[in-house]
Amino acid sequence: MKRFTLPTGLLRSAGAALSLLVAGAIFAAEKPNIMVFLIDDMGVMDTSVAFLTDADGKPMRYPLNDYYRTPGMERLAKNGIRFNQFYAMSVCSPTRISIMTGQNAARHRATNWINPWQNNAGDLGPQTWDWKGLDSTDVTLPGVLRKNGYKTIHIGKAHFGPEETEGEEPLNLGFDINIGGDSFGAPGSYFAEKNYGKGTKRDRSKVPHLDQYHGTDTFLTEALTIETKKVIDETVKAGQPFYLYFSHYAVHAPFESDPRFARQYANSGKPKNAQAFATLIEGMDKSLDDMLDHFEKIGVAENTLVIFLGDNGSDAPLGNQHEVACSAPLRGKKGAHYEGGMRVPFIAAWAKPDPENAFQKELPIPANVIQPQVANVCDLFPTILEVTNTKMPDGHTIDGDNLKTLLTGKADSSRPEQFLMHYPHGKHRSNYFTVWRDGDWKVIYHTHPEITTTGNLIQSDGQNYQLFNLAEDPFEQKDLAKSNPEKLKEMMAGLIEQLAAHEAVYPTDDSGNPLPPKLP
Repeated sequence: MKRFTLPTGLLRSAGAALSLLVAGAIFAAEKPNIMVFLIDDMGVMDTSVAFLTDADGKPMRYPLNDYYRTPGMERLAKNGIRFNQFYAMSVCSPTRISIMTGQNAARHRATNWINPWQNNAGDLGPQTWDWKGLDSTDVTLPGVLRKNGYKTIHIGKAHFGPEETEGEEPLNLGFDINIGGDSFGAPGSYFAEKNYGKGTKRDRSKVPHLDQYHGTDTFLTEALTIETKKVIDETVKAGQPFYLYFSHYAVHAPFESDPRFARQYANSGKPKNAQAFATLIEGMDKSLDDMLDHFEKIGVAENTLVIFLGDNGSDAPLGNQHEVACSAPLRGKKGAHYEGGMRVPFIAAWAKPDPENAFQKELPIPANVIQPQVANVCDLFPTILEVTNTKMPDGHTIDGDNLKTLLTGKADSSRPEQFLMHYPHGKHRSNYFTVWRDGDWKVIYHTHPEITTTGNLIQSDGQNYQLFNLAEDPFEQKDLAKSNPEKLKEMMAGLIEQLAAHEAVYPTDDSGNPLPPKLP
């Protein structure tokens, strides 16, 4: 490859740094860059981008799409493809570890959010679940990419393992750089005036590595973005391709209003916390837009694949977790067994479309297209390895399927339309449940249906089973468990088979004996 020699005068000029970055981008162009842009607690309706469709497959707007402002997401969606049936686990750590490993939570067994300070299996949860999460012996996506010459960068929320374990530090898990990642899942504060939690009553959740911003007015989302640009500049200047896992703490509680956007929601009629949530959404969206601009500025946009997604359903402070409220018209929210708890936004696009680019010829992503096929977070691992021409590690079991065909806007008949969500824990929102989707049908099994959730709402009317046809009833208003016993039995047989195949662990009875699901 031809090398560039820059004149001494240019090196001393104001444009020298940018010139070096562009030169570095050319050196690194043998491999595409990847940015996974992961948003905490963002559901499929927390955006001005319409993901849901009408009967003809056309995007259909709902009131929440007009409440939120996400021009960065609109920009990305206009240039790429978005999935309207993309699933994540309904709580955060299981999803994050699934992205890292390509395995369903039922297999990797980190089936609950990881409490950094104590085992939160729940009173009747399995003690054999993987509370300690990932460690340095695990095969991880950044670890595999690093062996293929990638600079692996972790920004923001980690939540891969509890305090004082290897998993609390992303540097132990395949990342070369970690800014902001630790054992906890929610920041001490978004405010630099509060030192991002340091020295406050939430000191245990203080965001690390950002002390230079303490006492300023730099909101956490913005500080992470500034630091990310610096790291990308250094990486590109060195001529190295990057895997950037940009995992915002936003839009997780605490619902502290981002002052840059507060005025836009003051007269919305929504509660104060819901207004603050909307500012967090708009702040992370500005971060996305800023990163797209920066990739263009330094000359790597055409070579950078951007994957945007949420880690579980919405936690917007609007309504009950089992009703049609914060994810309307979908039912449920974060932690729930309904679609609003597991359906998340997913957009894939090249940061700057260029049909003549060699990488984009290999993966031609159409503009402004909605992909209706079912996919889930386990699919990122094999897809990114394929796009980066990285060898799959020997002996590592994955549950995901390559998304390459779907990303081109085509149908892929070889892919099963299936998703498994296993939550054998209590003391959260929905308790002790397993969800199995197969085609248009979805079954929910409740091990302990008598246990109520927050607000004393019994989650399944005291029954073990719920059954929905999502093609006819996408908002889960008509439970068919009693009226269609044959389909219920068929779906439960599939659920039981899947859990066994994943070697799942189960909730227990009062004596600690495991309770695998049973046929009706």
